[in-house]
Amino acid sequence: MKKLLMAAVAAAFVFPAAASAQDTTTDGSRAFGIDPYVGVMGGYEGFESNPGGGIPPSVRGDRLKGGLVEGVAGVNVPLGGFFVGVEGNAAKGFTGDIDWQYGVHGRVGARAGETGLIYVKAGYMWTNFDRYGPDSRDFGDISYGIGGEFGPSAIGLDGLVKKEGIRFRAEVSTQGEFESVRPMIGIVGHF
Repeated sequence: MKKLLMAAVAAAFVFPAAASAQDTTTDGSRAFGIDPYVGVMGGYEGFESNPGGGIPPSVRGDRLKGGLVEGVAGVNVPLGGFFVGVEGNAAKGFTGDIDWQYGVHGRVGARAGETGLIYVKAGYMWTNFDRYGPDSRDFGDISYGIGGEFGPSAIGLDGLVKKEGIRFRAEVSTQGEFESVRPMIGIVGHF
């Protein structure tokens, strides 16, 4: 009887601890649930200049390009070591031909190490160009890319933030049939 009672007491402590361990990942963030985030990124986009191709169709040598500052907001749904999510973005061109960009993307990825995420994304992006005047139309096409996020502890800044906190992000995306190249870097805050 004592052995059965000791086993029951041990199980009462072990099972909740095991269940609790499965609810979080190695960095202390949720393994399942909702993970909202916002961020600020900066980068550059250059569009191809093939005659009759590109976004918008352009003439050879008429290459549209520019620097961007972008705000992102989204939500991830952690699924253990993986996640799915949706993200919206709005970017303002600060130099070059791009006036505004905005879009929405779905994301899917996996956790990498203690604080990292690697992902692919696909969605739709609209771009408005300064070159075509203030009342010009927005040119849209499918957009897709690949990226990653990592926490400060990955570069030796342990203790700066805990759990989800701040992550650094780098990604490269394109529009249409590889009609642009868009590298971006920034900071994303998960809460």
